[in-house]
This record gives sequence, C-alpha cells and structure tokens, in this order.
Amino acid sequence: MEQFSEQVYQVGDQEIHAMEAGRHGRQIALMIHGWSSSWYAMSPLMGLLAQRFHCIAVDLPGYGQSPPFNGRTTIPRYVDLLADLIEQLSNNPVVLVGHSMGGMISITLALKYPILVERMVLLSPTISGRLSNFINFFISPITLLERFGLGGFLVSAVEKTIVGMTDRLMRPVSFAERSGITEAAYMRLRADARRPGQGRVRAECFDAMRENNLSGRFQHMETPTLILWGAEDNTVPLRDAGVVADEWPDADLRILPKAGHWPHFETPDATHRQIAAYLGLPRASTELYEPVDDGELVQIQEVAQFLAHSDIGNDLNEAQRIRIAAQFQQYSYEPGESIVHTAESGNELYMIKMGTVEVWKDPEGIDPSMHDHAQVQHVTTFRPGQIVGELAMLDQGGRSADLIAGEDGVTVLALRRDRLLTLCEDDAVLGTRLLWNIATVVSRRVRFILWQLNRAEQRRVEGLANERDVVGIR
Repeated sequence: MEQFSEQVYQVGDQEIHAMEAGRHGRQIALMIHGWSSSWYAMSPLMGLLAQRFHCIAVDLPGYGQSPPFNGRTTIPRYVDLLADLIEQLSNNPVVLVGHSMGGMISITLALKYPILVERMVLLSPTISGRLSNFINFFISPITLLERFGLGGFLVSAVEKTIVGMTDRLMRPVSFAERSGITEAAYMRLRADARRPGQGRVRAECFDAMRENNLSGRFQHMETPTLILWGAEDNTVPLRDAGVVADEWPDADLRILPKAGHWPHFETPDATHRQIAAYLGLPRASTELYEPVDDGELVQIQEVAQFLAHSDIGNDLNEAQRIRIAAQFQQYSYEPGESIVHTAESGNELYMIKMGTVEVWKDPEGIDPSMHDHAQVQHVTTFRPGQIVGELAMLDQGGRSADLIAGEDGVTVLALRRDRLLTLCEDDAVLGTRLLWNIATVVSRRVRFILWQLNRAEQRRVEGLANERDVVGIR
C-alpha cells in the first residue's frame, strides 16, 4: 500500500512541491524526475527506499505542482535550487536518485557540490543532452511549437482531433516491446507528459539538456554511482551509456533487458534487486514502505566497517561492503555451544565477528561432539575477521568437522549460499570479487597446511636419519 505524504517547501522565492515516504530523521534520498514528468516518475522506488531512507520525490519547477522559475529554465539553475533544498533539509550528505534528465541534474549536482552527495542511483540518465534521432525528428518540433501559446493551442487541438497521436509516437520510443508497465502507470505517465501549461518549460528543458553536455567532465567525478539502463531505451540512446563506459569507469553500469526508458516501471523486480543490493537494503520487493529498525541499520553499517579488516573484505569499497553486509545474518553462541556438527549439510559460511570458533575433529570418524572421547582432537581456532565453513557452503557437502564456540563464546556473521548466489546474479562484479577473496582465503590455508605437512615430513626424515646415525655409532 502506498504511504506517501505531501509537502511544499519554500527555497528562497521558489516553491517546491514534493511527495515523501519513509521515517523522518533518516538519511535523505532525494528523487529527481526527468523531462515532461513529475514526482510520480519516481514512485515505484519510494517503497523500496523507504525501508532505509527518508525519501523526498520533488516536482521540479515547471512540472507537476511546482510553479515554474521566474525566468529561463536551465540545468545549473535546477542544481543550485536542489543544493539549497538539501542544505535546508539535511545535516548530512544525501543519496540522489535520478531518472533521465533527473540523472543529468544529479550528476551535475555531484560535480558542483560533491560534499552534498554520498551516492547516486541513476536510471537512463541523459549524458550528452542529445536525445534519440526519433525524439529529435518527431517530438522536438511539437515541443518547439509548445514554447509559444499558439503552438500549444494547436498541439492541444490536434491531440483532441487525432486521438492518441503522441501516445502512438511515444510508446515505442519510451518503452520496450515486451515492457511490463501496467496500463494504469502508463496512462499516468502520459498524463504528466500532456499536463497543460508546461509547454514553455518542456521546450526550455529540451534546450537545457543540450547545453549541459556532460561528456568530458567525468574525470572529476568521485561519487559512487549505480547506473541502470534499459536495453531498448529509444529516448536517451545507449550511445550515452558508451560515454559512461569510456569516461566514467568507476560507475557501476548495468544494462537491463526487456526495459526501455523506464526500467523501474517495466522490469521492477530486476530494478529493485539491483538497487537493494547497491544501497544495502535487506529486502528487494516485499514489505515495502516498512522501515527497517534502526538497530538493523546500525548493524549493517558496523558489519560493513568490520568487513574492511576481514578475510573477505580485500579491495572492496564502502558501497560494496555495505552491499555484502546486508546479506549477513548475525548469531551468538555461548561458550562450548555447538555451531555445526560433522556430516551436517552446509549452506552457510561463518565469519567470526567477536570471540573464537574452535574446530574439533575425530580422525576415527566418531561424532566429535562427544568431547570426552579420547580420540577427539582440537584442530585449530578461528579468530575475529576469519571465515570458516566456506567449503561446505560452496559445494553443499557435509561438514568435515565440528564447530564449537570458544571459551568466551562467539558472535558470527552467517552468509547463506542462496544469498551469495543472488548477490552474484544481481552484481556480477561484486560477486566475482567476493568469490575471489574466498578462494584466496582457501588457497592460503591449503598452502599453510602443505607447509605444515612438509615440515612434519622433513622432521620425520631427519628423525630417521638421526636414528640410523645412532645405530651406526653403536
């Protein structure tokens, strides 16, 4: 169920209408729509982000219910206004979520005011400002006509006479052939695009995007960013994604099949999973609008910091560690309490967060949980930052030893196999890096064990040689 509240902000002499979701006092996710749109363009993501953030989806001046600027509309003017709004509403950097022209505004804001932006999620962002050839050939003449009152009247008259003219033009431009957008959402988006009285701002923004070409400016970009692009986007062409790939290699660029210019409406499940993984949200599609407990948010942040000094945190940035941290579950065990038994099927690996985990093994195959048996041996002890149980988790085989909480008890972070597989599916780069780090841990252990075996064999050989020498002397 949608749980929006309506707000109107006054920034200088400009009124800004907004819709909000999520708990006040949380970090702000400022959501910025695109050309010929309104706050509604961001509505499919608000429930997802409301789990963790205070979401504010604005109507940019001239769109929705926000009055236009007094004077010409430009991208820098939008940027300065939103920077003032962030300063007014937040004591901390915000997360920017921008679609289309809103993506261009977000990038420009992060370049000009990097201190205000922690991370960004961009959907089909305008980069060069040059929209598709179809838009330029068919739609821009209508937009230019709308700049003038008579043109606006003529366009409206034609629209009424030739029912759905712009619908027939725009649907294949905006949406994939196999788009999953609902009819109700489609009609609402088209109503925003047809909203009367916005002809001038639509025309000015069409020019403003061209004037704000971002090509060649990404060398100064430091803000971590996820970019999602529909594979069938015929509004902002994929050639702009090529600019991102060439000039902004640190951006996390993903191309989504069966999506056009509106992936959050057309492929919502895939879009939700990508964003949830990137922002460290515990749920991708269920229980939306239900804020996560403050304690869980603190735990995710603590785990992310802990991962930086762990076996598997090597070469991961903060955003990646947060993504992984959200996949862990935390368990605590009393001293001597069993964590897993030998031969149990394993679907979790464990990272020691606090305390120790002891590994017990019976070389004769008797249940090592019977610690009073003379043959049960203490093999090794794992300490904070180390992982254990990774082999059984990876191959789903039986555990090869008993894992027992150490003498002071233990707190472990458990990563299930299904969560790891989902992470690899949603974020191939991060999943590969995580699996590489796990493989590196296993490799080091195998090398150490081989070194121990070689040392033991060397001592055995030396011992036999000494015995022969003794016998020879006798």
